Amino acid sequence: MEAVYAGVDLGGTTIHGALAGKDGTLICQKTIPTESHAGPAAVLDRIAGLVEDLAAQASIRPQAVGMGVPGLVDVATGITRFLPNLPTHWRDVEAGAILTRKLGCPVKLLNDVRIATLGELTYGHGVETSSMVFFALGTGIGGGVVIDGKLRLGSLGAAGELGHLTIIPDGPLCGCGSRGCLETVASGPAIIAEAIRLMRIGLAPRLHDLVGGDAGKVTPREIAAAGNAGDPGIKDALQRIGGYLGIGAANVIVTLHPELIVFGGGVAQMGEVLLEPVREAVRSRVRMIPTETVRIEGSRVGDNAGVLGAIALAWRD
Repeated sequence: MEAVYAGVDLGGTTIHGALAGKDGTLICQKTIPTESHAGPAAVLDRIAGLVEDLAAQASIRPQAVGMGVPGLVDVATGITRFLPNLPTHWRDVEAGAILTRKLGCPVKLLNDVRIATLGELTYGHGVETSSMVFFALGTGIGGGVVIDGKLRLGSLGAAGELGHLTIIPDGPLCGCGSRGCLETVASGPAIIAEAIRLMRIGLAPRLHDLVGGDAGKVTPREIAAAGNAGDPGIKDALQRIGGYLGIGAANVIVTLHPELIVFGGGVAQMGEVLLEPVREAVRSRVRMIPTETVRIEGSRVGDNAGVLGAIALAWRD
């Protein structure tokens, strides 16, 4: 039988696991709560249990496991250095070695957004290109860089922190400690906050109708629907926010000149109502390089980018 590999996407709220072969066809998958409050040891037990459950369901054990983690990890040793959104921050936890002992097979770790980039590279748009930059739009903004067909990590595995490109020098305070980062003006929370503001002052009537005036029901899905329905306030906001993303993309283009820029993550599923303003901003700002040589697209692998990247990490050298 063809070798099977496990992929794990560790998040602050949920852990998504899957089994697949090298071709990325998922055999089975399962999502469980992280319960991060219990600490690293308990969460690692839960991850091992998840992989064992998947192996039992498929009646085959994985040859290796790849795992994406939300923060900084030493990719050579599998030791987590700083996971900012998990209790205790998982400083110097030998997660790779612990899981290897529990599961009896090699376990490799990588930052979650870099691993999503690897998923897109291996099973998505990356199949057709050798240079690509991936923007992951969600609660924050992360990224990854592919050059000559290889994911480039930098000396600490941190290359591609695109959410912390400075867009507005004296802009809003960012969680990283700087100001005006792309993440502060174009992440999911930033888009939702602006949409709610517009709704509450009467400038987003279609959005108001979609959510019945309930700010708690405003998500990127409803915002995109309101923009596509012609809500003028929302369309103006998305034009401006897409412009911020376009500035980030333009900076990347003049630095690296990739063949492709991919926008993934939950917020990117808003689609063309967000992506077209990105393209407009790039055409407007990039003058030294023909912009028609750089495609800007939504992800092909969507929500599975993380777990598929973990599968790829498991079998790749």
